[in-house]
Amino acid sequence: MTKRLTEKQKEEMVRSFKSGMAFDVLSQNYSCTKSTIIRNLKKNLGEKKYKELVNKNNSLKGKNKKGTNLTNNLLNSNLDDKTSKKATENVQTLGENRNDSKFLSFESFFEIPPLDYEIENAPRKELSSVPISEVDFPKVVYMVVDKKIELEIKLLKDFPEWDFLPHDDLSRKTIEIFFDLKLAKRSCNKEQKVLKVPNTDVFRIAAPVLLEKGISRIVCAENLIAL
Repeated sequence: MTKRLTEKQKEEMVRSFKSGMAFDVLSQNYSCTKSTIIRNLKKNLGEKKYKELVNKNNSLKGKNKKGTNLTNNLLNSNLDDKTSKKATENVQTLGENRNDSKFLSFESFFEIPPLDYEIENAPRKELSSVPISEVDFPKVVYMVVDKKIELEIKLLKDFPEWDFLPHDDLSRKTIEIFFDLKLAKRSCNKEQKVLKVPNTDVFRIAAPVLLEKGISRIVCAENLIAL
């Protein structure tokens, strides 16, 4: 069950995210799922500001990683001589104490037989999506469409919260639905409008048609739904 956050927690979460705190850390700090964190951030910041901060945080992570690698290289370079000297001292000490050591006899070792079964070497499966047959939709949802009521189709890679998935999955075509009207309006530009879907059974009925068009996922704040 998704944890309900207080207004104070939501404000603290936004400040922490603006300062560069990662999704995983926020999820742990507030004891809720990553999807809940993302939904609340989008709701409080707006879609545009949220994406700007995601890109900014990703850029900072890249710079920090390079800086860490450079620091480690410098430290390793300075420690090479010390490490080499210490290793030489350890070898000399081992040689001096070798006669006094009590080594285990070879009889104490035993052979482990090889495993007699095949290990599956299949590519990693995409386990983040939920089949549409298992999804309990609310009575009403909202979609963003253009003025001609054409669906806005995006690739899964356009959603930063799912960028941890394999490359093949990120190339999937998706449509997005919203459980909250305000959040849908924030994601709508001047050339688009919000469409109310009063009967969510339409997604199960239209699933074969969507698959024919190459659309295999529905993105929402709570789940990634597989058609």
